[in-house]
Amino acid sequence: MRIDAFNHFFPKKYFDMLVESGLPDIGKRVREVPALHDLEVRLKIIDSFKDYAQVLSLPMPPLEALGKGDPARALEFAKVGNDGMAELCAKHPDHFPAFIAMTPMTTADAGVAETERAINQLGAIGTQIFTNVAGKPLDRPEFAPFFAAMEKIGKPIWIHPARTAAHPDYLDEKKSLYEIWWALGWSYETTAAMARLVFSKTFDRHPNLKIIVHHFGGLAPMLEGRIGPGWDQLGARTSDEDYVSLRKSLKKRPIDYFKQNFYADSAVFGSDAGTVCGLAFYPNDKVVFASDCPFDPEKGTGYIRETLRILESVDLTKAQRDNIYYKNLEAITGKTFVK
Repeated sequence: MRIDAFNHFFPKKYFDMLVESGLPDIGKRVREVPALHDLEVRLKIIDSFKDYAQVLSLPMPPLEALGKGDPARALEFAKVGNDGMAELCAKHPDHFPAFIAMTPMTTADAGVAETERAINQLGAIGTQIFTNVAGKPLDRPEFAPFFAAMEKIGKPIWIHPARTAAHPDYLDEKKSLYEIWWALGWSYETTAAMARLVFSKTFDRHPNLKIIVHHFGGLAPMLEGRIGPGWDQLGARTSDEDYVSLRKSLKKRPIDYFKQNFYADSAVFGSDAGTVCGLAFYPNDKVVFASDCPFDPEKGTGYIRETLRILESVDLTKAQRDNIYYKNLEAITGKTFVK
């Protein structure tokens, strides 16, 4: 069995609210990808693959953007989305055996109450947040209650990149050009968010925290040398901050946090090289299968097919493949997918 741990879908009521919200490009984007909101299309995609099911999560944009600065509005979107996901899983358990909640991080409690409701009452197997919260990094003190709560609950956090075109690539420009914000920026921002959680000692405070990062952890596998021996020299390049003391106060090497405290999914847009690099970087028990369905040129099937092809072609034992396909996810979430 192959359980797709990170793909995206809009429940109908949430989708209708999204289109009515007036955000630029949203209506055009989602209508061009029917598998993102048309349930019958999505079910046919799943049925076209043998021994395959999906754990659902909501797509971009983040709740903070939908709320337009209003925490109450973000919470409303979260509740509608979480309720809609639970309903889909109840109606189609063979296709959607589980869902990931969405946390409204801008509420006064950093989204803890809604996350607990989604997990404890609706049955979510974890929750999704983004690499920034309305431009703020995840290691801000105001978000600390969320990470503490998730360690106590014992369920994983899925982290999705959230950089937009409003984040310029160069200081003298007002926006990112050529969709660099997406093609390159999402991988950078994912890795930067991971680093901020490491150096803020979030894992030192919460060693049992479970975090799954999208797209094989962004740039981390490719930059193993910089994250490893490079950051072992943290402070050598900086004179206005005492990073040497920070490095010495960490409980382990920066690279050990990256490899031991994060889980990563296999959604790399059908890249053979990216998959091989990710599998070489992360221990086998830290990798979960994901396709990023339906964001591919074939509107849903391409990334599933290519990801499966690559995972079947690389040098892995059956036990290692089964770990990636479903056993690691079972261990992380505590949910049994294959009986």
